[in-house]
Amino acid sequence: MGVLGCADIARRRLLPALAAAPDVDLVAVASRDAATAGATARPYGCRAVTGYAELLAMDDIDAVYVPLPNALHAPWVEAALRTGRHVLAEKPLTCAYADTVHLLELARERRLVLMENMMFVHHRQHEAVRAAVADGAIGELRAVHAAFTIPERPDGDVRHRPDLGGGALLDVGVYPLRAALHFLGTDLRVAGAHLGSGPGRTVDTAGAALLTTPGGVTAQLTFGMAHAYRSAYELWGSHGRITVERAFTPPADAPPAVRLETADGVGELPAGGAQDQVAATVAAFARAVREGAVPDGQTAAVLRQAALLEEIRAAAGAEPGGPEAVVSPESG
Repeated sequence: MGVLGCADIARRRLLPALAAAPDVDLVAVASRDAATAGATARPYGCRAVTGYAELLAMDDIDAVYVPLPNALHAPWVEAALRTGRHVLAEKPLTCAYADTVHLLELARERRLVLMENMMFVHHRQHEAVRAAVADGAIGELRAVHAAFTIPERPDGDVRHRPDLGGGALLDVGVYPLRAALHFLGTDLRVAGAHLGSGPGRTVDTAGAALLTTPGGVTAQLTFGMAHAYRSAYELWGSHGRITVERAFTPPADAPPAVRLETADGVGELPAGGAQDQVAATVAAFARAVREGAVPDGQTAAVLRQAALLEEIRAAAGAEPGGPEAVVSPESG
């Protein structure tokens, strides 16, 4: 496996997980800057490559991880697929629904695995929650409330650059949206949305959306990147409520914090114990490569997520299609 880019999430989370995975051989790390590539690759004893195209020209790599800024996902994922590589790409897979459709179709045609790196869905706690809801632990599901907010980043952060696909919706809004899809399915529709920008910002820094199923179950989503930290969701039922804290960023060494409240009292819902969701994601990607396909449910969720992101932008009165600038592979 090779890595296209040295983003913070790659250095902190994915590179250690890739290096530790028993069925992954981390071969090379690429950066536009030779010194950055060298410093990033050195702890793992792998090759440092200057330039993303140069890494794709190597003949001993089966798959790549793409942690580049959002607007660079589409061109470099396509470049990797066209060289016959399986791809694990940071979320969101692209900034536009049409690009997502194109890349998934290209991967299907070439019989390659293309997986979006939405890590929280690979943590066992969410399956435990879904099973509890199916078993009637809170009665009939009436609503989902999900939130992901983070403190403000420095002025030079890529999240503040519209040409690189920045903004709260694409950076943190995808998490509560994906949680809604995880529990309510792909028939969600957008009933309303708001996107706001902080002083001096040219991207959205806060937002909210209301979605609904054909049966009237609602999903209320809150997201922002100039806020106190919050990473949680609640499932409200006719007879109770389940709350998951640190839902999208659970500590790898601590048991899940899942609370069940009903008329009988408040307690902890068994959710399978501590798990490293980064390692679980890498394992899921390696398994998909070995088996030759990503589970259908994940692909359907990625497609619907991409469509709903555009619907949220439209409902909020924003321009569709993500960043205004088109960024080519050469400019990456």
